[in-house]
Amino acid sequence: MIEENTLPALAEIECAATLEALEGLRVRTLGKSGSITTLVKTLGAMSDEERRTKGPLIHAIRTTVADAITARKAALEQAALAAQLSRDTLDLTLPAPEQPRGSIHPVSQVMDELAEIFADMGFAVATGPEIEDDWHNFTALNIPESHPARAMHDTFYFPDKDDEGRAMLLRTHTSPVQIRSMLQHGAPLRIIAPGRVYRSDSDATHTPMFHQVEGLVIDKGIHLGHLKWTLETFLKAFFEREDIVLRLRPSYFPFTEPSVEVDVGFALAGGKRVLGGSGDAPGHGWMELLGSGMVNRKVIEAGGLDPDEWQGFAFGVGVDRLAMLKYGMDDLRAFFDGDVRWLAHYGFSPFDVPTLSAGVGTAA
Repeated sequence: MIEENTLPALAEIECAATLEALEGLRVRTLGKSGSITTLVKTLGAMSDEERRTKGPLIHAIRTTVADAITARKAALEQAALAAQLSRDTLDLTLPAPEQPRGSIHPVSQVMDELAEIFADMGFAVATGPEIEDDWHNFTALNIPESHPARAMHDTFYFPDKDDEGRAMLLRTHTSPVQIRSMLQHGAPLRIIAPGRVYRSDSDATHTPMFHQVEGLVIDKGIHLGHLKWTLETFLKAFFEREDIVLRLRPSYFPFTEPSVEVDVGFALAGGKRVLGGSGDAPGHGWMELLGSGMVNRKVIEAGGLDPDEWQGFAFGVGVDRLAMLKYGMDDLRAFFDGDVRWLAHYGFSPFDVPTLSAGVGTAA
């Protein structure tokens, strides 16, 4: 039988109204100096006979009181939780708290816009390696080792050559994709090649890594008129303005002949350039935007095609520059700083991305 002096402790435990009161009872009975702990300590001074008789009873007392405290604590905690649930309510009509969310980088957004526009004109997207060999990046594009144009590219070269003894480098433009596409797919061909390119240059309008998009059309009977219509149609769709006016100026690129720089008309508004209208009108001007031209015969030959049968045009423009012009950015370096405040301001929500749903016209 459990000793009768256990009953008052059990009664107090059962009547404990709060967790604090129950903790006080635990300390007074089972604490380091508690009454039951003190009783357990007396076992050491007892004889073996007394210990065999009283030991089980004392341990039973401690176990009974400890179990009662545990049960009462669980009951009080359950009662406290029930009271809190009945007291606290959740207003489901309130808006959910704002959660941090990512955004689409302006470069990615412009890449998607480019693909959408040119897809309407029948262009496919082509890709190539960013670590390129010297032949695809320069030689096949009519830029041999002695050509001065190589000095203009500020190239990042690798110390080791490939298995064929060719120098390896970070591509300086996406033009090598033109060669790879001609060799792989032949003609006719209509592609754009967006991607990252690398040059040793850094200021407000240049970074060591930036983005370009190349366009290439190879077919029979291609001429500069096709090039002008393609660029004009593209720029009108991209900038979503019908008053885009282009000016083609003679220029030089080793991979095109003839070559032309393409200028676009703009007007000044609030100190900023706004594209649209003729650059010759009062208060207007011309902005150089991209380079282009008819594909050089040597480049067509390097692509495995007969230049007497196939002709084509090519153009190239900086994706980052297009983004800056369309969305009002003034420093190219901010594109790659990783500043979340800049990204939050200029980025696009993945759930509310602007699209060019109107599409573009078809060739006449």
